[in-house]
Amino acid sequence: MSLERYRDIIPEWGRFQETIASRDPTTFRVRTGRIALEDLVERLRAQGFVLEPVQGLPDFIRVLDGPHSVADTIENWLGMFYIQQASTGVAAPLLGPRPGERILDMCAAPGGKTTHAADLMQDSGCIVAVDRNEDRIRALLGNLYRTAHPNVLVVAGDGRALPDGALFDRVLVDAPCSAEGTLRRKGGRIRVQPKKFREGVPKRQEGLLRRAIALTRPGGTVLYSTCTFAPEENEAVVSRVLEDAPVELEPISMEAPHAPGLTSFEGQQYHASLEGACRVYPHHLDSGGLFLARLRRLDGEARDTTVDRGPESATELPGWSAVPTTFPDGKTDSSHARRMIGEGKARLQEFFGVDESAFEGLQWMARGDDLWVHRCDGWPLGVWGESDRWRVVSVGLRAMVPDYKGRPRPTNDLLRLLEGALAQNLVSLSRAEWRSLLDGIEVDVPGVQSGFVPLGLDGHVAGRGLVRGEHVKHEIPKVQAKWLAKILGRDETT
Repeated sequence: MSLERYRDIIPEWGRFQETIASRDPTTFRVRTGRIALEDLVERLRAQGFVLEPVQGLPDFIRVLDGPHSVADTIENWLGMFYIQQASTGVAAPLLGPRPGERILDMCAAPGGKTTHAADLMQDSGCIVAVDRNEDRIRALLGNLYRTAHPNVLVVAGDGRALPDGALFDRVLVDAPCSAEGTLRRKGGRIRVQPKKFREGVPKRQEGLLRRAIALTRPGGTVLYSTCTFAPEENEAVVSRVLEDAPVELEPISMEAPHAPGLTSFEGQQYHASLEGACRVYPHHLDSGGLFLARLRRLDGEARDTTVDRGPESATELPGWSAVPTTFPDGKTDSSHARRMIGEGKARLQEFFGVDESAFEGLQWMARGDDLWVHRCDGWPLGVWGESDRWRVVSVGLRAMVPDYKGRPRPTNDLLRLLEGALAQNLVSLSRAEWRSLLDGIEVDVPGVQSGFVPLGLDGHVAGRGLVRGEHVKHEIPKVQAKWLAKILGRDETT
């Protein structure tokens, strides 16, 4: 379909055309749980990056210029920010997740909106992040681990197949779509979709939205979003749902520039309340396109959503129960799990100097020979049962894996999560020393006790090291080590 069909509905048509003729600038969102925005901006500006804030998005920064891609920085490697299109940054704040709540993200990968919601929740409560594409799930996991979010339960499967039994405070449906809003990445041209896709995708979108409503508690919020301009995938889908589903549209008001939703298009009439939906066009934020409609679940008394539930929250929503210390696959004995957890904590204290207070709020789970750590104060798996239509991929972060003697050894992800508790025992290395390590050359660390240690780079935990006889070598996974070597090698030549 041609963009001309949108001429009458896109405000400032000339500006729109001018904007889509060029690639959108890089923007990133600060990982607020790891670094303050001002500190991150100062670090990047010291490297020569020219930055500016994005209007209406407090934690987003636009990159105007720089010595190289901002992706190739230590700060990105350390998980201090998430490169994310500015237009998508309005979604999580409009969903409105609060600390301690239960959130469902039905189409979560690769994780931009999921991690944004986790930041807004201050890594408490629980986000159930669902996606059916295995490759995209791997990208989601990589982003969750890099940015060290411990309150996310990742599930592989189609959101339409999620079982009944558990209700959520808020559900995000970032539905698969024709992706017209990403056209700036494609030279300003939209992809011509086959007829079968155009006819099928609205049905899938509607199915996801209806399932989301069914899984939302009375008074809860459902946010439907796409990155396309097509009313057939936006207002038309929501309009059909509004006709018979127990929801009402909640008008959107936000600081970021945007246009209202449509109540008609090409002779089709939509629900009158859809004027309260939101359309973000590329020229609004010098970014991509986005459609959003926020719905309030009816059928019951709406509970106040501004109150943090507190430590007993796992029992307050139907279907939620405490997360067990043993993964419910029947493969791990509970007494063995307790021994593993106890030994794991003891080794963190002995070798890494982690104080007992650092474990406050963290929960542990044994899954086979591995230990996982999370901050999910409840999960829905107790009532979900078993199905071949979905499976649990991860709970929080993989924290400890067996060493060559079968003893629990902390992962780099856990060390990043516990960074504040490791400051006094951090073995800090210069960039030159790190380049040597990544080249396979051991570095002298006189006075450091033999065993596992946290290795520092620019004052932050970069990963695990192993000291033997006052020499240290890194134990960073090959893919991450290759990325770090690229960054440090570039720094050496500039």
